[in-house]
Amino acid sequence: MDTRAIAFDSTSPPEAQLSALLGPLRRAVLRRTRSAEGLPDLPEAQIELLRLLVATGGLAPSRAATELKVAQSTISNLVRTMSAADLVERRPLPSDGRGALLVASTRARQLLDRYDRASATVLRETMRELPAADRHALQAALPSLRLLLDALSG
Repeated sequence: MDTRAIAFDSTSPPEAQLSALLGPLRRAVLRRTRSAEGLPDLPEAQIELLRLLVATGGLAPSRAATELKVAQSTISNLVRTMSAADLVERRPLPSDGRGALLVASTRARQLLDRYDRASATVLRETMRELPAADRHALQAALPSLRLLLDALSG
C-alpha cells in the first residue's frame, strides 16, 4: 500500500493526516496479525464488543449498545452472529430471569489474547525496522494519543 496517497502531503493539517492514517493503520495491524497467527477474520465491531465484555465481565445488551454508542439492533445482530460462532454467551440476569447478560466465551477470550499477543509482536518487529528517532517519537506520542482517545470518548 502506498501510504503517500493516504497521509496527504506535509502541507495538510496534522489532524487531516492523522485522520487519514488511523483506519488504514488499524486495518494493516489487524491484517498482519491475522496473517502471522492464522487468526479468524473477526470484524472490528465484534472485536470491540468482545473487548468490552471481557473488560466488564459481562453486560446487558442495552448497556453494551450504550457503551459502544451503537443502536440496540446492531448489538442484536452482532450477538446473533457471535453466538453462532461461540464467541458470546447469553446468560440470564441474576436479578431478573427475563433479561440477558452477554459474556465473552472462553473461546473469545483465548482469541483476544492471541490477537493482542500477535499484534504486539507484529508492531514490535515492524517498529524495530524504523529509525531510532521514529521509534522514540512514536513512544513519546503515546501519552498524547491516550489523552486524545479519552477526549474523543467522553
